[in-house]
Amino acid sequence: MAAADLGAALGFGDLWLKDETANPTGSFKDRVVAATVTRAQDIGASVLACSSTGNLARALAAGATEAGLPSVVVVPEVLGTDERRALVDHGAVVVVVRGDYDAANRVAAEGSEALEDWGWVNGNLRPWYGEGEVPCREPTVEQLSALFSELGLTRDTHVVAYDDEGGGWAGRQIWTMERIGHTRYSSLNGGNHAWRAAVQPVATESTSPTPSYYEAEVLRPEVLIDRIELQERLGEKGFAIWDARSPEEYRGEKGDNRQLGHIPGAVNMEWTRAMDPERQLRIRDYAELITELEALGLTPDMEVATHCQSHHRSGFTWLVGRALGFEKIRGYAGSWKEWGNRDDTPIEK
Repeated sequence: MAAADLGAALGFGDLWLKDETANPTGSFKDRVVAATVTRAQDIGASVLACSSTGNLARALAAGATEAGLPSVVVVPEVLGTDERRALVDHGAVVVVVRGDYDAANRVAAEGSEALEDWGWVNGNLRPWYGEGEVPCREPTVEQLSALFSELGLTRDTHVVAYDDEGGGWAGRQIWTMERIGHTRYSSLNGGNHAWRAAVQPVATESTSPTPSYYEAEVLRPEVLIDRIELQERLGEKGFAIWDARSPEEYRGEKGDNRQLGHIPGAVNMEWTRAMDPERQLRIRDYAELITELEALGLTPDMEVATHCQSHHRSGFTWLVGRALGFEKIRGYAGSWKEWGNRDDTPIEK
């Protein structure tokens, strides 16, 4: 069976396939999910897979997880990172294939043979997460050495980072490179949105880098702040905390953590407020941003720790801070994923 072939390619056993692209909503969607999971259990399936996206795919992944079944969602590489991350958050293993939605449907329907035809961008996919209780923690030098070697980087490589959302992932990438002292980097202001709006050339084919030998080491540990130091320095003069989450998360009205609210003394400017929606999500006017941050009590001479839920959104605020001259801005990689799930961390609402 093609589906079983795909399951084997992913390291699973037999694969039961439910490909539903209509994306039903409300109670009908709930019935589709319940019927799909029940059917999978009835036939003794070991994996539930689909090529859907959106609400149905997330609901199928969550339903499979609740039933103790692994779930696989095949998506095209054009699907945005936020949507992929939402699928991972709902328990899915995401397979990103090169090509469009038709390619994803074909891979889901035909299995590993189609997968070999199209190629995949990544397989067991939690590409933006690590492991353990705080998967958003900073990667190890061993992980970075392996990754950068695979990408063919050397210490002389100038890296231009960009993404499709304005700068969150690109900011985290540059923060990571700054930490290991790889300072030959740039950020594409506005990312893919600005590039396409400027009618710059766009390629669709993949690039296969020549592997290199990259040995990462932490040369600038000060760009990272951990929970212990942050907790010890609460209330310290000249030290501030920039919470890049939404106002609802900051006020404790929203969130999936054991504790909701914010770190005592933290000020809130949501990351998207630093973007200019009229200029393809480029960083807003520097003078305006400096004025707004100063009104919140953040000035370039201060030492500032920035965080969000997983140091994704705050990857962008760290980048903005550096662009504005905040030389001592630091990233809290554990972020609220760590702080909000402990019993010994102080919290305000």
